[in-house]
Amino acid sequence: MNQTAWIVLEDGSCYEGYAFGAQASSYGEVVFNTSMTGYQEVLTDPSYAGQIVVLTYPMVGNYGISPENIESSKIRVRGLVVREECDAPSHWSSQDTLAGFLASQGIVGLAGVDTRAITRRLRTKGVMMGIITMDEPVAGQALLKDLPRYDTVDFVPQVSTPASYDWITDPQDPEAWCEIVALDYGLKFNIPRILRSLGCRVKVIPAATPAEEILQLDPDGLVLSPGPGDPALLGRIVETVKTLAGVKPIMGICLGHQILGKAFGGKTFKLKFGHRGANHPVRDLATDRVYITAQNHGYALDAEGLSPSVEVTHVNLNDGTIEGITHREYPILSIQYHSEASPGPRDNVYLFQRFLDMVKDQQ
Repeated sequence: MNQTAWIVLEDGSCYEGYAFGAQASSYGEVVFNTSMTGYQEVLTDPSYAGQIVVLTYPMVGNYGISPENIESSKIRVRGLVVREECDAPSHWSSQDTLAGFLASQGIVGLAGVDTRAITRRLRTKGVMMGIITMDEPVAGQALLKDLPRYDTVDFVPQVSTPASYDWITDPQDPEAWCEIVALDYGLKFNIPRILRSLGCRVKVIPAATPAEEILQLDPDGLVLSPGPGDPALLGRIVETVKTLAGVKPIMGICLGHQILGKAFGGKTFKLKFGHRGANHPVRDLATDRVYITAQNHGYALDAEGLSPSVEVTHVNLNDGTIEGITHREYPILSIQYHSEASPGPRDNVYLFQRFLDMVKDQQ
């Protein structure tokens, strides 16, 4: 017998369904993702820390759970909301069901709800806090008032690696031609996977590593990873990046892009309902070419205050927000979207090669 449960939003709206996965309550900022596939990558993406994710695709779990689709060490979302969960997946590499995967890590899922209605509300009113509960909705609504808001919490320390490590996929890998250090603000595994496939040795380091320690490693280049939360809370990290800018080639992705923008005088602002999905059109201003991109962010960079030395290189065609910048003098580029995909189209992997060309020029 499925346990009745609700998701209650802070505006008082509630949606009834049934709990699957862990039989527990959970709260967080409620957001929606429009990807048709890739639910396992979404669940393990550190940028979703502190959030309950509503998937707009109607049936989720069809191809089960496979080890190669993991994007971090564990599930990062606080809850998952779907229209229908598949309890009999069919795929040769599947080792578990969606419900089993959630239950194994104590994460609650909610199924049987009208995810289109929730998505319409979030698009109209903006993302908001919510709670998945098996108690009466009124009790959940009261509890929400006393819980911390998403925007007040620095989630980066919760998802960053506690200690440095080398990314090695095969002990017999040939010698690499360069060494890249990735600052882990919420690193997805596909970033070091791609860099390693392009001949880089990759070392992943904690987000709080001081600039002096980073420079002592003497890398050929730096990658500032994606991650969760409000970049306005990351003043110390921004100061570290200011010190590194111009010393080593740098590539920023998503949160890393926002941190770079703030390091060069820009401001960030919260989007009404964010960009989360695998179908966001972005224009490269240098070539006028449009790319379909994978995105997951709730904040964006504002051009106001950006140093004249910084050039906007990419814009979102849906709302005109900044999607990429480069420095006119230093070997620095950044993008707001996910060049590593997972999930999403792989059209933008070329940006890693563009960054590595900068690295080669500095060697």
